[in-house]
Amino acid sequence: MTFCRVEKGLAANSLEAYRHDLAGLQEHCAAQGWPLERLSPEQLRQFLDSRYKARLSSRSIARQLVSIRNFFLFLVREGVVTADPTADIASPRQWKRLPKYLSADEIVSLLQAPDRATPLGLRDRAMVELLYASGLRVSELVHVRSADLNAELGVLRTLGKGNKHRLVPVGRPALEAIQTYVATARPQLLGGRSSEYLFVTGRGSLLTRQAFWHRLRLYGRQAGIRRPLTPHVLRHSFATHLLERGADLRSVQLMLGHSDISTTQIYTHVVRDRLRQVFDQHHPRA
Repeated sequence: MTFCRVEKGLAANSLEAYRHDLAGLQEHCAAQGWPLERLSPEQLRQFLDSRYKARLSSRSIARQLVSIRNFFLFLVREGVVTADPTADIASPRQWKRLPKYLSADEIVSLLQAPDRATPLGLRDRAMVELLYASGLRVSELVHVRSADLNAELGVLRTLGKGNKHRLVPVGRPALEAIQTYVATARPQLLGGRSSEYLFVTGRGSLLTRQAFWHRLRLYGRQAGIRRPLTPHVLRHSFATHLLERGADLRSVQLMLGHSDISTTQIYTHVVRDRLRQVFDQHHPRA
């Protein structure tokens, strides 16, 4: 894992996924009596078949195969093994799913859900505003430091995947919500303690991804949003709404922090699908 963290520059969440995937392979090999360092392509196929039988999705299996492939490439490079059992094994085909996103009216309802009469409500309102205004990943959101935000310029500096920094513009409504939170709610939550992080809990500690995810689901239900709501849905909404209003794909890619523009291009399918729905609904000869 030191190689992945230092040389590949993987984020903490990616490292945890690698660790989980390789632990699953190690447990399976131990149960079958297979030496991991002498794993054959046929044995690896049997392991992947067991994942299918466990009803894992093709996306999860493809991710596991990436972890295993990188592991054996490292072993070959270090001279621990002479052959890579993953060399001739293709990744499972994955169907591209269109990202789920909220409408502008649903966003407004969601932003009104937190109770602004309480410190936690003010904090959550600021977090949701910032999430929708910037398209941050939830792990980036909870790790925002107070020094990362330049309110005068309306710019946030964030550390994304691969330890890559990027600058993201932040709109006025989000800045105002953050300023209100910092001026009133944050000191109450800290209770005299100090923290480098912008968003803190009632104990003055760092808010976790899971805790924010849970609170966002509650606000989604309060706002009358029936489908499952996750922080990534707001990220999808950010990108989709930008493209619907004429933003160019390259700019959206930079704001999202995608290393490959092909990852951003899936949002163009959402926009085309939305245009088709509008045409079918409103054109007299649709």
